[in-house]
Amino acid sequence: MTPGDDTETARERRSGTGAGVRNPRARQRAVAIGVVRGTPGEDVELDELSELLRTAGVATESRMVQQRAEPDPDRYFGRGKLDELKVEIKRSGANLVACDDELAPRQERNLEGALGVPVIDRTAVILDIFADHAHSAAGKLQVELAQLEYNLARMRGLWTHLERLGAGRMDGGIGTRGPGESQIETDRRLARDRISALRRELRHVERSRETMRAERERSAIPTVALAGYTNAGKSTLLNAITGAGVGVGDRLFHTLDPTTRSFEHGGRRYLLTDTVGFIRKLPHQLVDAFKATLEETTLADLIVHVVDGSEPPAAREAAMRAVDSVLEEIGAGETPRILAYNKLDLLDPEGRRDLLVGERHAVGVSAATGEGIEGLLDAIEAAFAATLEPVELLIPYDEGAILNELHEVAGEVEREDREDGVLVRARVPRDLSHRFSAYSVGGRSAA
Repeated sequence: MTPGDDTETARERRSGTGAGVRNPRARQRAVAIGVVRGTPGEDVELDELSELLRTAGVATESRMVQQRAEPDPDRYFGRGKLDELKVEIKRSGANLVACDDELAPRQERNLEGALGVPVIDRTAVILDIFADHAHSAAGKLQVELAQLEYNLARMRGLWTHLERLGAGRMDGGIGTRGPGESQIETDRRLARDRISALRRELRHVERSRETMRAERERSAIPTVALAGYTNAGKSTLLNAITGAGVGVGDRLFHTLDPTTRSFEHGGRRYLLTDTVGFIRKLPHQLVDAFKATLEETTLADLIVHVVDGSEPPAAREAAMRAVDSVLEEIGAGETPRILAYNKLDLLDPEGRRDLLVGERHAVGVSAATGEGIEGLLDAIEAAFAATLEPVELLIPYDEGAILNELHEVAGEVEREDREDGVLVRARVPRDLSHRFSAYSVGGRSAA
């Protein structure tokens, strides 16, 4: 494909409404490429790109990396490596090149012109997967916004159908074409208008989310977020703890829209949220577009960092660093955290010992079999116990609402019915103890 090519496939691939890397007429086969800035020959990063491509329905025929400090600003690869890539494309029968970094529009055009096949970058692949996996109205809006912002700088012939609709009307297409505007300017203006409309809709969605969050905060139910690398088994763990029945699958980003369910342990009720999986180099368009979704993590009282314990140590550590990086980026770096190594059922006894040795604060679980779930729940309970304050209260019989609220925030309580009211001993969150100060025995909380 030449830089100026505007075939149906090219338009489809760049459209914010179509599938980014899918071609309904032929199975797509890719050469995965990347620039390695570390050890020569290191290609662990391309493992993730290959898995992303698999999730998007694209087979990875081969890989090619180049060792250099930074990608070439014009062609990503140097000229010599580009010649090697041409040979590899022909040898492997690939009809697509997938790059592990986000390409500048100039790099993408030059690569396509030099190679004669479509070129996509990491962000385009992820957007394609997100478009396929978003099911809620909010999720679809977020995906469309991210797609449009990504495509805005890459537009060649997008939205032409809207321009034709406007020009064909009796009123001359008012609002769809200005005097002296080129087609690309019209395309970009229409895209910006749509971006503004999407942001307005998402603000409305966010206001609804804020209302629900405010209700949660008033109820003072402890909130726990499952965070982790994509495909670490968070949804399976949510099902194991809460019986939510959330769909699971062996593919990246199987869960895109957050799901919150409640569970009880030790007489106390908790809210558990399954969030979108993280990856390394999460595109900023997605961090911005999915701010409302990611805030489920930032607003949680406790984060359970779910790790795929069956992965090789190097890949596992890279995934953990990626999650830590994203948590810092979204402002959740200081939130209390429990480390849960999942998929113990895939390890032999020696592998289990190696996984947990020296990890005094980690918990080993198998969401698939239920092994270790009780230990994880105990760890969650212990994490919140440190934030509880013992109180001794005398609540009049006509203050039933106060007693109900106490049960809601404290879980199990010790009560004694007396002539002048109900004497209650319980442990409540420290920042909520002021709600019950008027009923404290002796006018103060119990020591």
